[in-house]
Amino acid sequence: MTTLTRPEGTKPSDLNLSRRGLAVAALGGYAVFALSAQAEPISTPETGLITETVQLSPADAQIPAYLARPAADGTYPVVIVVSEIFGIHEYIRDVCRRLAQLGYVAMAPDFFARAGDPSGMSDYAEIRKIVATATDPQVMGDLSAAMAFLKAQTYADADAAAITGFCWGGNITWQACQRLNLFKAGVAWYGRLARPADAPADERQWPVDMAADLSAPVLGLYAGKDQGIPLEHVDQMRAALTAAGKTDSEIIVYPESQHGFHADYRSAYDAAAAKDGWARMLAHFAAHGVAPKAA
Repeated sequence: MTTLTRPEGTKPSDLNLSRRGLAVAALGGYAVFALSAQAEPISTPETGLITETVQLSPADAQIPAYLARPAADGTYPVVIVVSEIFGIHEYIRDVCRRLAQLGYVAMAPDFFARAGDPSGMSDYAEIRKIVATATDPQVMGDLSAAMAFLKAQTYADADAAAITGFCWGGNITWQACQRLNLFKAGVAWYGRLARPADAPADERQWPVDMAADLSAPVLGLYAGKDQGIPLEHVDQMRAALTAAGKTDSEIIVYPESQHGFHADYRSAYDAAAAKDGWARMLAHFAAHGVAPKAA
């Protein structure tokens, strides 16, 4: 198993991707930068679902979002899915389908659409340029637009909404539950919690700085062997949550897992931790009023 050195992912050279592996990434729609040639990603069928790309209307532009929902008539709870830095590729679409098969309306907005599509890129520097354009205020506006879209749909119960995200999206999940009042629960998969040592000393606030602002409980799912998110940051966040009296938020650490342990297309995938985290996520949603009626 390759040891990750950055929370955003590995380089192609770390994974020793073959030409075949790159072809699989391109044809299968997975992020080229992080795909493991040995991966056997989960593939969730569209049977019984409606899947489509819809257009959201934040203040400055229209952006696309992938949406998956049950085809049967009814009104279903909502989960917003926030991608890693690789954007809306097949892994993120499959996560949406997994949720839809359980009875959720799952939407993954394309926060990077204004600048480009990082999913097909193998140059890490170019990917980071695109990701850097998605500022925190822009992303919060896009999330508000996503929820406005869903509130207008008869199939979505936008009053029963949760958010989850991976890596970059994990950080956004914490922020969304701190800066917005749109969600009943959040689940953050290995998102940054505090300012990295190599980050510029600017005015940006990180989740640990805004623990008292949480308007919805967040479950954090983290890796003990994450070389980019040190466990002292996890400890700092736990302390901040305790100090703020946010007893309904918590962080679980999988000691032997690496960053990206839920991503079944990457070398860091840990099936046991991913399964446990997924079950905890669903239980967290349900405990806070975001669950399909049949559940």
